[in-house]
Amino acid sequence: MPTRRHFLHTALGFAALPHVAGAAAPGGVSLGFSLYGMKTLSLSEALKTCAEIGYANVEFALNAGFPTEPKVFTAEARKEAAQQLSTLKLDLPCLMVNLSLAADDKAHAQALQSITDAAQLARELNAAQPAIIETVLGGKPATWEQQKSGMAERLQSWAETAEKAQTTIAIKAHVGSAVNSPERLLWLLEQVKSPAIQVAYDYSHFELQGIGMEESMKLLLTRTKFIHVKDSTGDPSKFQFLLPGEGRTDYVKYFTALKQHGYHGPVVVEVSGQIFNKPGYEPIAAAKQCYAVLAGALAKVV
Repeated sequence: MPTRRHFLHTALGFAALPHVAGAAAPGGVSLGFSLYGMKTLSLSEALKTCAEIGYANVEFALNAGFPTEPKVFTAEARKEAAQQLSTLKLDLPCLMVNLSLAADDKAHAQALQSITDAAQLARELNAAQPAIIETVLGGKPATWEQQKSGMAERLQSWAETAEKAQTTIAIKAHVGSAVNSPERLLWLLEQVKSPAIQVAYDYSHFELQGIGMEESMKLLLTRTKFIHVKDSTGDPSKFQFLLPGEGRTDYVKYFTALKQHGYHGPVVVEVSGQIFNKPGYEPIAAAKQCYAVLAGALAKVV
């Protein structure tokens, strides 16, 4: 009997996707859920929940306080997680590691160690197809001109560390950070020119600034290795992130544009801390709601 995941992978306009752990499957997109939005669940319960809902992949959050934070994620727990991912046929394309290019020297050294630790964790979880790393970049929009040269230098160090660790870092623009636009993101990529530095695309940050979907995709998707998806309301001075379907994004248009640009890979729901830190947040209900919205839109793509 076909599963919900099978239905999603054979939705109109997208070919069936084989199970290729941690990789972008040829033929289209696969939906995922970032466990950043499931902090209150055990890792085992979170993985089981995502598989049962129908998600094809998940993202682990390596941030402090999460069960997959490297210093508390024991060798035994890593082995169990790898086995569960395999059993549930869940891919692990990416690891969230929140770093900053605007950090001081001490924090920068810690960031380089975090990259090494994340790469090691990725290999332990799936040696054949290790997850890549994704991160925002820190700073504030108004400080870009003063900080961009120093940020490029630090990014060069990230790239050298990533190359040595045989990993890829996907960097993400953020409406509240120094790197808030496609142009600033591309400027950094041009300064470093390393295959170890690629793009994590999240349209919500551009939508808040009035940057068009087509414009941002045209600029960034050729370098994009990972996609986060969520909705938003407001503007750069005052904004609120929302679950997919609660904001302005037309997801049929969104998935159609991804197809037209030839993007093959994960589209992963990121539930913002603005949402999951609110009293009454229910991670399982949120994951189900997001899947219904996104899978419904994807099924309408022709």
